[in-house]
Amino acid sequence: GLRLITFAPILKHHMFPRAGILERILEVAHSAMSAPVEIEFSVNLSLPPGHPREFRLLQLRPMVIRRERDQLDIGQVDPDRIICRSNQVLGNGLIDNIRDIVVVDAGVFERSRTVEVAREIALYNLDLAEQGRPYLLIGIGRLGSADPWLGIPVEWDEIAGVGAIVETGFEDMQVTPSQGTHFFQNLNAFQVGYFTVNTGNDGFIDWDWLASVKPFIKRELTYQLRFDRPVEIRMNGHRNEGVVLKPE
Repeated sequence: GLRLITFAPILKHHMFPRAGILERILEVAHSAMSAPVEIEFSVNLSLPPGHPREFRLLQLRPMVIRRERDQLDIGQVDPDRIICRSNQVLGNGLIDNIRDIVVVDAGVFERSRTVEVAREIALYNLDLAEQGRPYLLIGIGRLGSADPWLGIPVEWDEIAGVGAIVETGFEDMQVTPSQGTHFFQNLNAFQVGYFTVNTGNDGFIDWDWLASVKPFIKRELTYQLRFDRPVEIRMNGHRNEGVVLKPE
């Protein structure tokens, strides 16, 4: 007959106490984080005689249940107020507590220098996180890309203070959005708004307006804008559309 791979030796015959280990880890983690958690783990059963079998905890993070029953009506918006518009949006609701924008300078951006861009973004993130100021990050190419020619190779902890992200493709190439498992889970867990803008998807970024505002901090490949009043980010998770509006 057909050969089947099953977990019967573990689930039925208890050759490894997986259930008890998981139950204990989830209990401790829930107590420590005051919320349900999700974990990733591995088990090594192929060890020499006399060596104990191994359970390894790989990742642990809080599980966030996002309630998206209520739709935000983006409504009619004055085109002159729009910084960004996209119909590829993750997130739902209104973000109105962001007064800083970190921008990858489209005027000087080069794919050969994305590692330098990542370093500059990390410096802004460190400073803003210490101040408790969430920010909007406007990048070029795929954030967190393992290939620096396809985007900006930042680690999550280098942008962890972000409140919303706008990711745009290159002029001559569309890049698949940063929606890998870990990146997507971080967006969800920290409730970060995420916009993708590519040529041909009816998206828009007002690069001219961004460049016209006097920078609060200017580095070689990036700059930071700061406003007295917040930018307004409206997202409709049911229709995957959203806008970022200039401060009133």
